[in-house]
Amino acid sequence: MTKVDNSIPMVHHTATSIEVPLNQHPLRLMLSHDLRKNTVLRSLNEASLEELDSLLTIAEVKKEDLLLSQGSVEMEQYFILEGLLKRVVANPEGKEMILRFAREKDIETSYAAWRLETPAPYSIRALTKVRVAKCPLPQWVEFMSRHPQLKHDFEYEVMRLMSEIMAHTITLHLLDATGRMKRFQRKNPELATLIPKKDLALHLNISPETLSRLLNQG
Repeated sequence: MTKVDNSIPMVHHTATSIEVPLNQHPLRLMLSHDLRKNTVLRSLNEASLEELDSLLTIAEVKKEDLLLSQGSVEMEQYFILEGLLKRVVANPEGKEMILRFAREKDIETSYAAWRLETPAPYSIRALTKVRVAKCPLPQWVEFMSRHPQLKHDFEYEVMRLMSEIMAHTITLHLLDATGRMKRFQRKNPELATLIPKKDLALHLNISPETLSRLLNQG
């Protein structure tokens, strides 16, 4: 029988990423440290964090590649370690709208759809080159069931994100282009300088030309 060398990371290639289990990753110490900065994990002690580490896979995702496809029933939980993600919804004609952006220390998820047993209502795509820690949603939910404070913090964050998206959608109807841009800059001062103009314009539902004019006026 051939002996397996467990010291060599098991690397899984997909159409969108290269994936390595966190506990086998050559940068595992740095990545574990970065993971601990995530907004929803603050209640976990070191033993629980080490248990979580054993469940996670690190995915390196290229710009514009998909982590989640709209309509998918196979869903995962994402902790962003590096780069920017965007949540995108498309109508049957293919017209897209960017619902939100997420960066380091943030989460991305389709937890609500998973709980409702419905397909993912949006896609999650890499806005830049991205590194995430991830695990299947059923595994994440099972882990949370043993950590009530984590479950509370996570579900609160999911509701907060949904509320923010609803507020943004309302502003698309209530504010003009200048008002939308100023609101985004006020609420996301750092992101406003990192997001490509075409993506920011799509998020604000204005043309790239209008966005450029508004930025030049500012």
